[in-house]
Amino acid sequence: MVMTIGELAQALQAESWGDLSRPVSGAAEPGATREGQIALAMAPKYAAALRGGDMAILAQGMDPAEYGLSAAIFAPRPRLVMAGLTRAFDPGPDLAVGIHPTAIIHETAEIGKGAAIGPFVTIGRDVRVGARARIAEHVSIGRGTVIGDDALILPGARIAHGVTAGDRLIVQPGAVIGSDGFSFVTPEESGVEEIRRTLGHRDQARDQHWTRIHSLGGVEIGDDVEVGANSTIDRGTIRATQIGSGTKLDNLVHVGHNVVVGQDALLCGQVGIAGSCRIGDRVVLGGQCGVSDNTEIGDDVIAGGATKIFTRIPAGRVVLGNPAVKMETQLEIQKATRRLPRMAEKLAQLQESVTKLLDKG
Repeated sequence: MVMTIGELAQALQAESWGDLSRPVSGAAEPGATREGQIALAMAPKYAAALRGGDMAILAQGMDPAEYGLSAAIFAPRPRLVMAGLTRAFDPGPDLAVGIHPTAIIHETAEIGKGAAIGPFVTIGRDVRVGARARIAEHVSIGRGTVIGDDALILPGARIAHGVTAGDRLIVQPGAVIGSDGFSFVTPEESGVEEIRRTLGHRDQARDQHWTRIHSLGGVEIGDDVEVGANSTIDRGTIRATQIGSGTKLDNLVHVGHNVVVGQDALLCGQVGIAGSCRIGDRVVLGGQCGVSDNTEIGDDVIAGGATKIFTRIPAGRVVLGNPAVKMETQLEIQKATRRLPRMAEKLAQLQESVTKLLDKG
């Protein structure tokens, strides 16, 4: 795509300056631009690498003449402008509208108008794929699954049977949606159940055999959801696992069976959510957060990276650490921990002084 500086500024709803007729075909970091590329210099520390005659996106208040620019766009909120810019220049996967001859599509499946079905795609019985959906190579979609309009499903993704997804779903390569839940039971009380009941005490270890609990529920996904590469969303045992509209899953995220995730949540890389948890709207779980099974997290909670959540977190709280506590409490704990070696040294000195005094007595 090629557009002028003026057209790009209008698309981004941003102010512009200079020669607005210059064509723009892409973006690059300052100092690395080629012909037709606009430099992203949305802070003075990045602008030092700009070259005379460049086009650039600057923060509000920066002077383009100071950097010798020929044209500029001003970003009131740089990352939001970045979102619009990258959207404008992202060509997406190279998928032609229509069905590739190597795709295998069940005769009962419905493919929406303008959809693109890539090589070696497998689509099962009674599947419905929405209009303008783009499904890349080696994707499989199981029986009775519904995919909404304008979906983008990238290479190697696996969507099992009985999944319902809204419009504009994005599934990154290797993601799995609708795998069976990790549900097993023993005929007698298991060791895990025993230590939960006794809080750690165990009479004796004994043989136990795990019996599989099958997953009869599906997965329900709202609109504008993104599932990262190699992430997994397990199907429910009886009812569906649910992912609310606008929620984004990073790479390597695991959502267990029966979990309910609210709207506009952000689950960062390597987050693990065990079965039957309820995650509220706009919750942010930083990388490597873990949530124990049957735990409830209220709306607007933010958990810092590597936080381990074992009990209910009320709405609006910011938590950190293992186990999760209020962020300010965790910071005090960390400060106190750093003081421990010095405190131990002082304690040793006091013990020595007390011993000497006792010896004298």
